[in-house]
Amino acid sequence: MDASTQDAAKGKTLSACRRLLEPVARLLLRSGVTWKEFSEVAKSVFVQVATDEFGIRGRPTNLARVAILTGINRREVARQRALDAADEVQAPVFLNAAQRLLSGWYQNPDYVDSAGVARPIPVEGPAPSFVDLCARYSGDLPSSALLKELRSVGAVRNDPDGRLRAAARTYIPLQLDPDKILRAGDVLNDIGTTVVHDLIAQPGVPLRFERRAENDNVDPAVLPAFHAFLAREGQAFLEKVDDWLTRHASPPPGDPGQPTIRLGVGMYHLQTDKRSGRQ
Repeated sequence: MDASTQDAAKGKTLSACRRLLEPVARLLLRSGVTWKEFSEVAKSVFVQVATDEFGIRGRPTNLARVAILTGINRREVARQRALDAADEVQAPVFLNAAQRLLSGWYQNPDYVDSAGVARPIPVEGPAPSFVDLCARYSGDLPSSALLKELRSVGAVRNDPDGRLRAAARTYIPLQLDPDKILRAGDVLNDIGTTVVHDLIAQPGVPLRFERRAENDNVDPAVLPAFHAFLAREGQAFLEKVDDWLTRHASPPPGDPGQPTIRLGVGMYHLQTDKRSGRQ
């Protein structure tokens, strides 16, 4: 592949990545995850995949090659490998302004009582006050905007006397079920793995089934009917798949080393507003 072709492929890959990351960013923002926290996760995954999948003759990739592939220096590659080997779950390092403020409210001696409980505080005035908290912990964000946001998610509420009370130690813009979040990650992984497999499959390697049925000119009024149709027909198809898989499943292996694979099919609903572009 010549340089110009490689540059064009790289540009298209980055454009595709931008599209891929839109729903991911939507989920991350609703879960209170900042871009810096995400960048740490991305770094770890780059090192993991480069280590596991780009070695020579099936061996793990060495430090120098991982550094070249990822653009991450060898010392940081080694650190990421050590964290992965220890199976550590890192606490968030880069807290956003709202989280920093709440942490300060619950930890700063000026803002807790003798029992260590966060004190009710006025909006304005010298310490302790919400304006002072903002000055200490939120950088250049306006205190009024931050207070509005914290109220909207239930992290701060008003006492009858007008003072503010911290109602949560953690800032999460929208409460989401952790189990549902993990499932969403699995679904995105399954879809992405199938698409990438088909893109990079060598000649002669069977492609995985990936198709879409869509129309760009559908009356929104038929959306309830489509919901009902998809629930009925989609569920019926998945039940047929489940029956087929059950009939072809291996008996419980007597040998733990007996090879098995996870096999199945996924279905998902497509919907985009043509004028706004919203999903």
